[in-house]
Amino acid sequence: MFLDVVDLRDFYATSLGQVTRRLIRRHLRDLWPDARGQRVLGIGYAIPFLRPFLGEAERVVATMPASQGVQGWPLEGPGLVALTEEVNLPFPDRSFDRIILCHTLENTEHSRALMREVWRVLTDDGRLVVMVPNRQGVWAHLERTPFGSGRPYSETQLRHLLRDTMFTPGMTRQALFLPPTRSRLWLAWAQGVERIGARWFPSFCGAILIEACKQLYAMPSSGIPATPGRYMALPERLGLSGPKRSRSRSSSPVPHPTVLPPETDGA
Repeated sequence: MFLDVVDLRDFYATSLGQVTRRLIRRHLRDLWPDARGQRVLGIGYAIPFLRPFLGEAERVVATMPASQGVQGWPLEGPGLVALTEEVNLPFPDRSFDRIILCHTLENTEHSRALMREVWRVLTDDGRLVVMVPNRQGVWAHLERTPFGSGRPYSETQLRHLLRDTMFTPGMTRQALFLPPTRSRLWLAWAQGVERIGARWFPSFCGAILIEACKQLYAMPSSGIPATPGRYMALPERLGLSGPKRSRSRSSSPVPHPTVLPPETDGA
């Protein structure tokens, strides 16, 4: 079950949420130091981590699942967020070079179908970063943060899921070693705690980030339907190229979601 977009927005507006944003952004930048000329997609609640790519990438788009609701973003300029079904992304095949999947995989009931859609819209030489709560970390056991919602994963479980859904796991980053507290002292020490935790206690991080690429010559597992690419059209202002195939499908009715206006993302 997905968290409501209001709860996610409110968490990232807190002092702890702002520190969380900075720490995870640092790991993403370590994995993707240069996104020039790339098309970047955030799935789930990824807008806290997309800001650094706005002035650099060719195109930045975010999608949020209908059962979660949607928040307008960015505050300046045209909106770059679309409300979608998590298993029916409204994009042509091979639309994006970089995809960030966060606050999604641990909450969906259709993890394999979701990963199949991610595989479909990722370019053949593209890169995916999946962020999930670490089942051994403190954050996964406290509901005061979004990382305490849904099903947490171990690194081994996440790597197995990626392989089973036709991805090749690559580099791993551990994040969020500080306790999920609003203590100013702990938050001030966040960078130092991250360095110590990554060096000596990597198994007890709050979140796991794994980069992966597509397996192009693997047979799909039995749990993933080997269907052709399917998509729905989005407004032309998203700047995405036309479909590579003429086939399409209609979507099922989407429930009325929570809709929030654009807000600053603490950049």
